[in-house]
Amino acid sequence: MNKPVSGDFTKTPGWLDWYAQPSQPRFKLPAGAVDAHCHVFGPGAEFPYAPERKYTPCDASKAQLFALRDHLGFDKNVIVQATCHGADNRALVDALKASGGKAKGVATVRRSISDAEIQELHDAGVRGVRFNFVKRLVDFTPKDELLEIANRIKAWGWHVVIYFEAVDLPELWDFFTALPTTVVVDHMGRPDVRKPVDGSEFALFLDFMRQHPNVWSKVSCPERLSVNGPPALHGEQNAYHDVVPFARRVVELFPDRVLWGTDWPHPNLKNHMPDDGLLVDFIPHIAPTAELQQKLLVDNPTRLYWSDEK
Repeated sequence: MNKPVSGDFTKTPGWLDWYAQPSQPRFKLPAGAVDAHCHVFGPGAEFPYAPERKYTPCDASKAQLFALRDHLGFDKNVIVQATCHGADNRALVDALKASGGKAKGVATVRRSISDAEIQELHDAGVRGVRFNFVKRLVDFTPKDELLEIANRIKAWGWHVVIYFEAVDLPELWDFFTALPTTVVVDHMGRPDVRKPVDGSEFALFLDFMRQHPNVWSKVSCPERLSVNGPPALHGEQNAYHDVVPFARRVVELFPDRVLWGTDWPHPNLKNHMPDDGLLVDFIPHIAPTAELQQKLLVDNPTRLYWSDEK
């Protein structure tokens, strides 16, 4: 039996903890770079995990996240509410308040949230809500409830983050296009990288972005999308190379609507835990010019999350 993580919580069997000693990236990040997709877990003794969660993670505290930020060379973070915390955003808010203005957040909310509670989240640094459509991670939420939430948070200038898998885009298309806000897609809609980059499935995702200028995409998580395995099998320079054509295509077609993040501490990975330093070294493969790197890492996330502070 696994040892308790903290408090009364016991990790999901087989859970992979985050990489304890990430390498120093060779790629030097531009000044003001933002890790635009990461999480905090608990600690469970202070911020209990949700009773309805589908997994119990290792603890991953704000102090550990901020230490990683500094080690990798990022200036800021966008912290996304983890499904293991449900709609209890206390761990997220605690991290945002402790960041000294260097973090913004994406929360999970229910339709019962009051305007005053939305304002409290906004004051803490929340700038979006996440809708998760990956069935193995969350229970189904009625689309009318999600649309109601989207219409309410629009008044605060927030956006909606959507997480889904490529095969489900056709059935979700009409709902996504009805959202009244900026829409940010997690991890390019999880394309199947065994299929051609010019194939019909990925073409549909590119059409989704092309037809709807309010749609952005995170070009993150090669370790989650790759089928070639970890760097140990291919060498650091070829790590996750099967994902490169997909991410590079999105960056080059939509340079003003892309974001990148580590996804630390990498929840629910099954076969290996990535070295976050090597993930940073993946960036020049998908954004090969200084101009694209500046947009991906600095200009775009700053415009989306910090524009109201200028």
